[in-house]
Amino acid sequence: MSYTKFLAPLARAKSGSINKIRVSPSSYRSTVASTKSQEEKQQRQLEGCPVVEAVPVELISQTKNAKDVRLNRIHIDFDNTEEAYKSKNNIELLRSLLVFNLCTIDFLVEKNKELMELSKKLLGQRMFEKMMKMTFYGQFVAGEDHNSIKPLIHKNQAFGVGAVLDYSVEEDLTQEEAEKKEMESCVSEAEKDSSGADHREKKYKAHRRFGDRRGGVISARTYFYADEAKCDNQMETFINCIKASGGASTDGFSAIKMTALGRPQFLLQFSEVLVKWRKFFNFLAAQQGKSDMSALEKTLELEQLKESLTQMGVGAKDDIENWFTGEKLGLSGTIDLLDWNSLINDTTKMSNLLMVPNLETGQLESLSSKFTAEEESQMKRMLQRVDILAKHALENGVRLMVDAEQTYFQPAISRLTLEMQRKFNREKPVIFNTYQCYLKEAYDNVTLDVELSRREGWYFGAKLVRGAYMYQERARAEEIGYEDPINPDYEATNRMYHKCLEYVLEEIEHNRKANVMVATHNEDTVKFTLDKMNEMGLSPSENKVYFGQLLGMCDQISFPLGQAGFPVYKYVPYGPVNEVIPYLSRRAQENRGFMKGSQRERSLLWNELRRRILGGQIFYKPVY
Repeated sequence: MSYTKFLAPLARAKSGSINKIRVSPSSYRSTVASTKSQEEKQQRQLEGCPVVEAVPVELISQTKNAKDVRLNRIHIDFDNTEEAYKSKNNIELLRSLLVFNLCTIDFLVEKNKELMELSKKLLGQRMFEKMMKMTFYGQFVAGEDHNSIKPLIHKNQAFGVGAVLDYSVEEDLTQEEAEKKEMESCVSEAEKDSSGADHREKKYKAHRRFGDRRGGVISARTYFYADEAKCDNQMETFINCIKASGGASTDGFSAIKMTALGRPQFLLQFSEVLVKWRKFFNFLAAQQGKSDMSALEKTLELEQLKESLTQMGVGAKDDIENWFTGEKLGLSGTIDLLDWNSLINDTTKMSNLLMVPNLETGQLESLSSKFTAEEESQMKRMLQRVDILAKHALENGVRLMVDAEQTYFQPAISRLTLEMQRKFNREKPVIFNTYQCYLKEAYDNVTLDVELSRREGWYFGAKLVRGAYMYQERARAEEIGYEDPINPDYEATNRMYHKCLEYVLEEIEHNRKANVMVATHNEDTVKFTLDKMNEMGLSPSENKVYFGQLLGMCDQISFPLGQAGFPVYKYVPYGPVNEVIPYLSRRAQENRGFMKGSQRERSLLWNELRRRILGGQIFYKPVY
């Protein structure tokens, strides 16, 4: 089922009785990844090698017979500045040092926008652009358009580093303008006209204080809805980015954001529907004494489920008996969360309303009033835009990464991305979802999606990040009054990241159909990944595990990995100087914390400059 069909009932004005719910017979196959015995694990650790000095040994085969596999003995030395910076001339090293040192000065970072505007007035547009290209723009942005970025992309490729293209132009709105746009686009016409008598949760309603979604966010681009024409323009921008990525390399990525493609009101409402149905599943599981189990372990006994639903008055007994049909249902007699999630396809057809369960009464009630005809049309066009982008990615041989966003949008974004994966990831990984590991529910989300890909036989694609919205999410949860979705501290987030990563790596080890991008600037996490790949017999040449960093940051990680044969990518922003200033402002803020917390990158840059000068390489020029 295509995801455009999957969500059509949400907007379709359709009334009638409850439809039958068909549970897919295939979902009852035992597909949990087999666990290795402790003896086999220990044996593999003895046969696999830690990362040591490179020696000429036979490449790993792509078979699963671990006992016949010998790894490339690759040592990634992240202290080797000659290898890390061999793609940079001395001017580029000096620029990096200048920019990173400027990022540690609080006054410059806090007032960076005002200072850039002042510089533009004093220097004039032409000189201002030259100054920016010699400093911040030159460090973090590849060029103004898809033609001007090609030299940098080709140079990086020569040193083993690919590109994730990202057109980084943003509107430079005032806070008041952003809040106005957000409130207008996140509230339906029916809600504007109602007296407030709805069943919406506070988390999934627009709040003016947090209407400017840029607040407290330093590493993610933000889109605000204006009208459908602007969404079409942004789709065309993404298409051009996809084509540029396809033209620049044979294995590129391109990044998109769902909030750029349609009215966010739909993402809010659909997210709430998904979350409430999941809470209802957990509520029913608790009634059956299964509240302490993991998301994948929880199953509802079918007969008890039918009895509970009847007692709660969700439907008549005969109707409930008819809801659950399927050839294998009698053999299994249970429903897990993946089966439950699939029921939303049909429960949304119950009427022309968005129906959700009330945990107190068990009754199904309307989430809000009907969509207007225009709102229905807007939602359908959003789904069409997503479909068009996925098709362009497939046609151009580009993998499409869907960026993560705020938790009140994310359930809908993840579900739409999953539906894209079901459709386009049949033969190879084309669509990648992003998982923010600072979220408490990150592991549950990863394991559920991996399990669904196993059952249905498509390629799982994930990008793992720590997350970009922590301060904003925490402040919003505290102010509005709902549970903080973020892990309690940085160490808990690190543990979550490594737990999710290890699970996906084990899935790759199990069937070679999963793929993951380890998107991190954390050197310890990169080393953790390399150690696990060695233990599991995963070769970089298989192109199942990728690494990703931002352009202009952590070259001491990216380039040694690339030159050792690992698939590694830089997020490559591009766009006209004046229009990427909001992006550059965030890079300055992000680097302030990064550089104050660690002087390592600056120290490595100085070491390499000193080595070149003492070695007579004052006019060093990269050879490629």
